[in-house]
Amino acid sequence: MLQYLINDESGVIISAELVLVLTIAVLAMVVGLSEVSVALTTELNDLGNAIGRIDQSYGYTGFSASSQHDGKCKSFIAGTSWMDTVDDCDINTTCDLVCAVGSTAGEGNNVGHHR
Repeated sequence: MLQYLINDESGVIISAELVLVLTIAVLAMVVGLSEVSVALTTELNDLGNAIGRIDQSYGYTGFSASSQHDGKCKSFIAGTSWMDTVDDCDINTTCDLVCAVGSTAGEGNNVGHHR
């Protein structure tokens, strides 16, 4: 029985083909997953830019009420306002991100271009 197992070569070609096919499949998956990673990072970068561009400024006016009889002030609430300014990473001009080379994120800056 051991001699029959040693002389049996019917599975050699199938094993070699299987190794070749699996090697090609693994290499293709590595390249594909790398592209998915770059695409996902670029889209998340765009999402971060969109969130950073949201203007959070607000303001409300004050209120005052005076007496009808003598004109004295009965109540007063001051108004206020706050202006949102561009923060450090709102438009990705100073943050280090991993992006695809040639990406348009960041409006013409060199984000993602490694030198």
